[in-house]
Amino acid sequence: GGTGDIAMRASAKAGDGFEAVVCDINAEMLNVGRERVADAFLEERIRFVEGNAESLSFADRSFDACTIAFGIRNVPQIDRALREIHRVLKPGGRFLCLEFSSVDVPGLDRIYELYSFNVIPGLGRMVSGDAESYRYLVESIRKFPRPDQFAEMMRDAGFARAKWDVMSGGIVALHSGWRL
Repeated sequence: GGTGDIAMRASAKAGDGFEAVVCDINAEMLNVGRERVADAFLEERIRFVEGNAESLSFADRSFDACTIAFGIRNVPQIDRALREIHRVLKPGGRFLCLEFSSVDVPGLDRIYELYSFNVIPGLGRMVSGDAESYRYLVESIRKFPRPDQFAEMMRDAGFARAKWDVMSGGIVALHSGWRL
């Protein structure tokens, strides 16, 4: 859930009756999200809960949908998180995961690799004084399973119709699965 960006966008599109729970292990990110939600007058639609994706504190079959954007690659035991997400979804519930992926356009893959390992850490150092966090970002993207492997992990966790759509030449992919 992080700072609630996805929940806020969903709220803007959803209309009446929409409620979201933003769950994240990082209390500081949740605090930023609470402030953003308060500034947008969305406190009645979006709430924040500190928690671990590998051991969610929610009841079985309690959510219609679950999303995660650019965060599952930071979970130490992704397979456990996927099982937990499956557990808390209602039958017919959908899981959507937006994550960095593997560039699949010849030529762009080499440019992206050079950019990732040479430019991103340098920009991080210039902007925040912290090149290491940006080096971690690049490494975590490289280590994340390829889309077909992640879809198999989703199926192993119980998701049906696990698939993905590659975007931006493979820089990102939107993974999707259903609890049937």
